[in-house]
Amino acid sequence: MSAREGNGHRLLRTIGVLGELLITLGVVMLLFVVYEVYWTDVVSAGKQRDVTSALDREWAGAPAADDPTVGGQRRTTKSSVPDGQGFAKLSVPRFGSDYHFTVLEGTSTAALEAGPGHYTGTAFPGEPGNFSVAGHRVGKGAPFNDLDQLNSCDAIILETDTSWYVYRVLPMASEVVGWSTGRGTAPACSASTTAVTPPGGVYSGVAGREIVDPSDGAAIAPVPGKAGATVDPKDQLALLTLTTCDPQFSAEHRMIIHATLVRSMPKSGSAVPPEMQEH
Repeated sequence: MSAREGNGHRLLRTIGVLGELLITLGVVMLLFVVYEVYWTDVVSAGKQRDVTSALDREWAGAPAADDPTVGGQRRTTKSSVPDGQGFAKLSVPRFGSDYHFTVLEGTSTAALEAGPGHYTGTAFPGEPGNFSVAGHRVGKGAPFNDLDQLNSCDAIILETDTSWYVYRVLPMASEVVGWSTGRGTAPACSASTTAVTPPGGVYSGVAGREIVDPSDGAAIAPVPGKAGATVDPKDQLALLTLTTCDPQFSAEHRMIIHATLVRSMPKSGSAVPPEMQEH
């Protein structure tokens, strides 16, 4: 065999080995994608069912709203929910009648593998302040995969052991100018008792959707984007903030959705807010 032929054979062997390595790498990456996107969804769905069942059992044994031993109310407080325990249910009618997730306390890795997690220290449902919740966008149940599809005035509904709270997404930044004659005239935005308007005063500039840096903790401040801002108690809004990664398959940024409380109603039998029928 000539030197040229020997070099050719070695080159072919090298190419063959490299090809096998690339095929192996491709298989490994494919298996990782299957695990991350599909298998973690299966695992998280089981964990979500478990926390939801536990919450249903807790609510089934909860004292009646007029039980004098609890002062006429039994409501979840910041000091009464252990980390990783479910305490409320989140529904987004736009995402379909089957979109319901139990919200857990805390944003630890374990909590977010079971469902959306409440940022400890932020307000609770219905309270003045900013009830803030994080959720995965891809894999691990992906509860917030479709946050980019929310429009201004879309309903986001929270259920607790005693009450329903209906929030609506705030106007988008591009809709503020001309709101009263544009998007603001839509039925979901203009109902006389639950009208949605661009917030003013210290809340001016808070929009329905924003993209921020992952280190920007001000997005979940009582006044979003203005950490440390003070508000007169009589002017404080009850807000809801949802956060997730952006874009999909990346943690480069965070997508933030801000909504405002438009009404609440006590739970009574099987009655649910009529906003549940909005799709």
